[in-house]
Amino acid sequence: MSPNYMRSFSEGCLRPPTVIGQFHTLFFGSVRMFFLGVLGFAVYGNEALHFSCDPDKREVNLFCYNQFRPITPQVFWALQLAIVLIPGAFFHLCAACKSITQEEILQKSFYTGFYIFTVFLRIILEVVAFWLQIQLFGFKVNAIYMCDVGALEKKLNVTRCMVPEHFEKTIFLIAMYTFTVITVVLCVAEIFEISCRRLGFLKTQ
Repeated sequence: MSPNYMRSFSEGCLRPPTVIGQFHTLFFGSVRMFFLGVLGFAVYGNEALHFSCDPDKREVNLFCYNQFRPITPQVFWALQLAIVLIPGAFFHLCAACKSITQEEILQKSFYTGFYIFTVFLRIILEVVAFWLQIQLFGFKVNAIYMCDVGALEKKLNVTRCMVPEHFEKTIFLIAMYTFTVITVVLCVAEIFEISCRRLGFLKTQ
């Protein structure tokens, strides 16, 4: 590969064309992923093993845990991060293949519009993920979960289950909501920065 191609690939794939976009990449790539990968495993890693119901039987615990967690939070948030990354990754891959520089992205209307479209798409995906998280997990994890075991236990209809580390999970939920909000705000701010650069209020990098 030629040096010019490698330079454009590095600029296109590794660095967004705006200051806020670069900060968003740093925030998204380091803080958010570190929080999910390290702390998320510490909080949710052994949840299924410590989830216990009355009566404390393996089949009851497993049945109720699957009812309590249709999808585990780690899997949901990992899918969210991966899906939200797709629009930006696709744009930067196209920019690298066409040897588009950062300056061209901000100067040419077509590239600018395409980039703004990917930012809008990230916002939509984050908002949809925010809504899904509310539907799946709510804003608070209660210490007691009432499980409907009518299909499993003929003697019982509802049983009580203990949720381990419910307070830590509540804090983690709020943190993930906060990260989503911050990401959306950064995306909106990036669109505003691009508009200001196009109008000449800010100098291009």
